[in-house]
Amino acid sequence: MAIIDRVKYDGPGTVLVWRHPPDDLTWGTQVIVNQSQEALFFKGGQLLDVLGPGTHTLETSNIPLLRALIKLPFGNKTPFAAEIYFVNKATNLDVKWGTTTPIQLQDPKFNVMLPVRAFGQFGVRVADSRKLVVQLSGTMNEFTVDSLSNQFRGMLLTRIKDYLAETVIKQKVTILEINAYLEEISEALQKKVENEFARFGVQVVNFFVNSIDAPETDESVVRLKKAMADKAEMDILGEGYKTKRTFDTMEKAAGTEGSAMGAGMGLGMGVGAGAGMGQVMGGLMGQAAAGSVGAKASCPSCRAEAPAGARFCPSCGKGMGPAACPHCKAETAPGAKFCPSCGESLSSPRGGGK
Repeated sequence: MAIIDRVKYDGPGTVLVWRHPPDDLTWGTQVIVNQSQEALFFKGGQLLDVLGPGTHTLETSNIPLLRALIKLPFGNKTPFAAEIYFVNKATNLDVKWGTTTPIQLQDPKFNVMLPVRAFGQFGVRVADSRKLVVQLSGTMNEFTVDSLSNQFRGMLLTRIKDYLAETVIKQKVTILEINAYLEEISEALQKKVENEFARFGVQVVNFFVNSIDAPETDESVVRLKKAMADKAEMDILGEGYKTKRTFDTMEKAAGTEGSAMGAGMGLGMGVGAGAGMGQVMGGLMGQAAAGSVGAKASCPSCRAEAPAGARFCPSCGKGMGPAACPHCKAETAPGAKFCPSCGESLSSPRGGGK
């Protein structure tokens, strides 16, 4: 078996932990740790040292605990088995997350159930290499950002669902307007999840909720948006728009040719509109009739008072039509006191009125 005299790792940035194969090492082997890396040195399942950036030589002076575990041979060249874990401590900002299935939430404003989806991303940085390797990655040969995301997916989605439900229900934020609160929701969610990551030596950086929405093709969403658009149009145009829409509907229904339903709708709406017009006209006529109560007229023959509209005088029994002047026989208007032709008084002999 080949003797290893130089160990390093230059893999992709998405790899958080890389385990060097437990090949034979010797005293004097160099371990090269790049910037933003740490190397954890294990022997027999025991963590002996954490190596920072730089070049490290496996010697008893550098790693004193090795002396008790390995019997030093003559010449210090006898190989021994050990494990070295390289940990990437650079910040990775492209950890994506999203709800696998829509969350059914009741909109507090419109009282309808809507399927809600949420998507975003966050960054991670290894804050404690020991915790990450010992508690999470274990003996895996490679532990990536995707592996980390999969480990925390359940916890992450549970926290997100709970907080979205709390925001919608308790704070009365409608789902169609919730995107206005993304910054506030992002900050709150980061505080809720960062402690869980910290337990395993990982720091959460820049947690973002990019979008919270409902599928555009969902039937309940389509109906809700149409209702909101109709309401907004009516609010802008006012009450006159409602009347116009009613008559437009009547005209369209009545003008539909060859459709019994259209004819029936037109007739029904026409009757309803006619009834409404009848009520208006009835009210106007009632007001006119009320205004005429108590009016009087004068008999053209005897000049006695008679009810307005009477056809015969209740005093002399003669007709209430136009009468002739007793002096010049010219036709006079009902209720006139003087003749429009001769000027004589209609209630006195000739000359009596002058």
